[in-house]
Amino acid sequence: MRIKLLLFASYAEAFGKDNIALEMPTGSTAGDVLAELRARPGAERLPPKPLIAVNQRYAKAEAPLADGDEVALIPPVAGG
Repeated sequence: MRIKLLLFASYAEAFGKDNIALEMPTGSTAGDVLAELRARPGAERLPPKPLIAVNQRYAKAEAPLADGDEVALIPPVAGG
């Protein structure tokens, strides 16, 4: 199944792009997408448990995915 991974701010900088198209096996979870990303250069900048959204809703790593889903990794935000 095809998944669109969105990366923002420092994550996009780390991987050199703001989105990545991934082919994942049927039955994959948001955590599986994260594991796939961790195998790529730039992954050392990811925290142990980044905030994940699936189809614009916050999700846990165990969230199941379907073909065409959009997974976003949301970096921490600091403000003042």
